Amino acid sequence: MKLRVETFTVNKRFPLTISRGTTAQTTNVWLTIAHDDIEGWGEASPFSVRGEAQTTEAIAQVLQTVAPQLEAFTPFDQQAIEQHLLKLQIPSAARTAIDLALHDWLGKRVDLPLWKLWGLERDRIVPTSATIGINSPEAAQERTRRWLEVAPFRAIKVKLGSPAGIEADQAMLKAVLTEVPPDAKVSIDANGGWSLEDALSMSHWLAEQGVTYIEQPLPEGQEHDLPTLYRESPLPIFVDESCFTSDDIPKLADRVHGINIKLMKSGGLTEARRMIATARAHGLYIMFGCYSDSALSNTAAAHLAPFADHLDLDSHLNLIDDPFTGATLEKGCFVPTDLPGLGVVRGKDEG
Repeated sequence: MKLRVETFTVNKRFPLTISRGTTAQTTNVWLTIAHDDIEGWGEASPFSVRGEAQTTEAIAQVLQTVAPQLEAFTPFDQQAIEQHLLKLQIPSAARTAIDLALHDWLGKRVDLPLWKLWGLERDRIVPTSATIGINSPEAAQERTRRWLEVAPFRAIKVKLGSPAGIEADQAMLKAVLTEVPPDAKVSIDANGGWSLEDALSMSHWLAEQGVTYIEQPLPEGQEHDLPTLYRESPLPIFVDESCFTSDDIPKLADRVHGINIKLMKSGGLTEARRMIATARAHGLYIMFGCYSDSALSNTAAAHLAPFADHLDLDSHLNLIDDPFTGATLEKGCFVPTDLPGLGVVRGKDEG
């Protein structure tokens, strides 16, 4: 099989600010795997967690380097390829691009979308959230209005953990809530921006505001404080930056209520499915999230969406120049199509 690596730059309609900084533009990696006149597509997007950055340049370089080594395999050799990549210790985002392309190729080979190949039910997919980044109350209010003009979202995720403190967080959330439809679910993601004391205080205040759950309230590396928050918080606690793969889940199962699975962290759909099984075995809730992913990666995640309790697959909806089209937004739910494989095409008017 032959691999081709390209990069593409996408720009956000609304720059996104979280506790770690602001992003307005990213350059992602598009990988194609060709074999037997069928082409599978994958994507890698850069991110920085756990004190290390998986940059576009590093991802593209490692994919270029590993491409000749993979030519001896076929797309049917998914297990062998995964073991080879793990042995090489290549970054998870690079593994994701390869894994998605292999799954896309296989679905196209058998002429079935992945959700159907796996026997899943699209009507189980819950609404995806629209994300409101850290901002002034007035700007956050306006951002919420703008998002609701894009689509009738039934779930809103609000980024908190402002460097200005929890008083600023509270003022911003109050402003956002004035624009949120009464039947919409609101969740909070602090991206590790709170201390334990602030997280405890905010959990009670947020419960009074009708919030559904809190994601990553404490910094990654501070998991030893999660049992206290788990015990005293009136709201469910989810982790994101603290959980990359299925290996992390047993260590967290006694101190969180759920995990956020992101394909770039996990290394692709193969590991994401392991994470789902492991989380369910430990009685945990499951959500899927994204980084600055295009419709290609988010559509891949949407094929596993029937397993999720919560979804945050909105990054591509915030792009003004996404080169891909895939799953469609139907009544606030992000639903994969009947096209084979991932069901992703180039351009905005196809599919």
